[in-house]
Amino acid sequence: MAHFTVAYWCVFIAALLPIVCAGIAKRGAFGKPRQDGGYDNHNPRAWLARQSDWRARANAAQANTFEALPFFIGAVIVAHQLGAAQALLDLLAFLFVMLRVFYILMYVSDMATARSAVWGAAFLVNSAIFFIGYR
Repeated sequence: MAHFTVAYWCVFIAALLPIVCAGIAKRGAFGKPRQDGGYDNHNPRAWLARQSDWRARANAAQANTFEALPFFIGAVIVAHQLGAAQALLDLLAFLFVMLRVFYILMYVSDMATARSAVWGAAFLVNSAIFFIGYR
């Protein structure tokens, strides 16, 4: 019987992270008039492009989080298809998601060096996921 593994749930959570980033970027701007810098739902991409500081970084984190998704999704699927040890796959997938959460927090907080290190760690974990089923 097929079931969702922890790794598959991690794919779902990773797919939600860009939405979290968008929410962070827009936080506090809803309800304010557009002429006062409030969120512009008529032209959201242009509004986000005009933002600076933590809003701009949250938007950049959103883009990077979207960019990381295909490799993560593919790696999890490949690992499942190759019969990777489920416990290890689940652990690595969970670690990847946690690293990406820390990445977002560090990006928004302007911790550039730490953010880059966490990005690298997440990439290595994702690469490990891709290859753990290889024999």
